[in-house]
Amino acid sequence: MRALVQTAFGGPEAVSVQRVADPEPGPLDVVVQVRACALNRLDLLQRRGPGVLPGFSLPHIAGMDIAGHVVAAGPAVTTARVGDRVVIDPTLGCGSCPHCRAGDRGHCADLRVVGGNRPGGFAEFVAVPAHLAHPVPEHVDLDEAAALPTPWSTAWHATYAVGQVAAGDCVVIQAAASSVSIAAIQLAKRAGAQVVAVAGSAEKLATAAALGADLLLRNDDPVADAVRDHTGGRGADVALDHVGAATWPHSLACLRIGGRLVMFGNTSGDRVSLSLADVYHRGLRLLGAGAYTPDDFTGMLDAYFAGGLRTLRAAECGLDDLHTTFGLERSRELVGRVLVRP
Repeated sequence: MRALVQTAFGGPEAVSVQRVADPEPGPLDVVVQVRACALNRLDLLQRRGPGVLPGFSLPHIAGMDIAGHVVAAGPAVTTARVGDRVVIDPTLGCGSCPHCRAGDRGHCADLRVVGGNRPGGFAEFVAVPAHLAHPVPEHVDLDEAAALPTPWSTAWHATYAVGQVAAGDCVVIQAAASSVSIAAIQLAKRAGAQVVAVAGSAEKLATAAALGADLLLRNDDPVADAVRDHTGGRGADVALDHVGAATWPHSLACLRIGGRLVMFGNTSGDRVSLSLADVYHRGLRLLGAGAYTPDDFTGMLDAYFAGGLRTLRAAECGLDDLHTTFGLERSRELVGRVLVRP
């Protein structure tokens, strides 16, 4: 099969389209013919190097968010058949550690991620354990399904499992036109919350408005003051922040007494400072939203497949479009997922 293979660290020259052996299914595996695989930030970070995930090694086939058709199944597989339309949950634990037994395989010490530290979807075919292949109903396009796994599961976990966003809440969402925030805006609105979207340009805020955001703020606006005006002086119940150092002070300042800051990213920097007195006097809760769970993944799929939610897709590329593909992934102006078609 043809695959996009990374053989070194660096720029686009570190990867090339190669012919490699077709994957064979183990007893509990399926082989999926990839219809589309969406780009993730991890793909770019691990191409630049060093590898982010433990167990990463070269050569490597990236691509975490995969949808396609089952073309082969191992002899012990009972949950999928050849011809099934599926979307892949890319996270795989050992299955026996305390985290895995508790349904929290994202914190398994032996975590494996399809496209992260095992072969992924930037290829014509990919082999995965059958329990990671979830059926896609006929009314959902496979391109749409490929845009879901990582950002939508992450947003579901941060919004519902950790942030516990509920009807009547005011929720501030930073980087409102990123893929995970596009999902979070819709999930917060689905819960009946008011959404304050913060982004860097009028175009990005227009995207947030089209998704249902109630108040639109630029990064350089007085965010905390605007949120307090919007809430009658009370402040936001929840801030969802995957940006990190650049937005941390604003996220904290906009919260009401007893408010919740949900942190699940650090793209602008990993180190911050804060006033401990401010946090404890206001009773703020600082909540880390780490890895999503299998229940988060299936809950997200059920909600999305039921209708009323939508993905945004910015572009499509083939395996041979290396410079275009990685250039799009680096763009800060991009809104929506980039799909790679093998």
